Amino acid sequence: MIDRSGLAAFLRSRREALQPEDVGLPRGQRRRTDGLRREEVAVLCHMSTDYYSRLERERGPHPSEQMIASIAQGLHLSLDERDHLFRLAGHQPPTRGPGSDHISPGMLRILDRLVDTPAEIVTELGETLRQTPPGIALVGDLARFSGPARSIGYRWFTEPAARDLHPAEDHAFYSRMYVSGLRRVVTLRGPGSRAAYLADLLSGQSEEFRALWKDHEIGLRPREVKRYQHPTVGLLELNCQILQDPDQSHSLLVYTAVPGSDSYERLQLLSVLGTP
Repeated sequence: MIDRSGLAAFLRSRREALQPEDVGLPRGQRRRTDGLRREEVAVLCHMSTDYYSRLERERGPHPSEQMIASIAQGLHLSLDERDHLFRLAGHQPPTRGPGSDHISPGMLRILDRLVDTPAEIVTELGETLRQTPPGIALVGDLARFSGPARSIGYRWFTEPAARDLHPAEDHAFYSRMYVSGLRRVVTLRGPGSRAAYLADLLSGQSEEFRALWKDHEIGLRPREVKRYQHPTVGLLELNCQILQDPDQSHSLLVYTAVPGSDSYERLQLLSVLGTP
């Protein structure tokens, strides 16, 4: 059963503890509110200001699990805080670890500060959870997908457009790399896992995947330099640095170019042009 009073008090306390710079928002002038404004939290949580405000006032409908998960992420809650929020709302907390979409506050804080750099947070199955605006400008909004298509490896073998951002001569390597990576996760998580389900799906849908799966190749890592054939600015050669959260099996990928290079200039141009 929902604890409306406890839920409202907890939401207010978390909102007032956050500053705009903690979540990548400008502070602005003439700010009198302690912490974030309700409308700022609503934007972060992808909901209307009226809906969020009613929760803080102990009113409104019983929030769904999806709404509570969105609030937990928007308020940059820790896993313990997230679980507490779910219980206050009358829901069983989601499982932790692999398969969880909840991003740790520390990783979110880093992502929020990369406002001028392409970056994304992905799961071990290559599912994009968050992107910076330059990241969206580079590869498109990858967080919009649902179902198996959330995985870049799945899209690589089932949607021809997924390959358009990479030069044709790199495609064979990416195919081998995605299969190798999925086999690693299947072995790690075991039969009945989401990884095993993806492997079964792809085996039934892609002849190329079936052939590569039979090779049992393992340990293939991304190349030091990734090449992107962007439709607006052309070829980009980018280094990818990775920060991992072992508890949630999430990775923060940050893309940079060598200063003074053509790719650096094109990346600067892309940040100005935005999403195609």
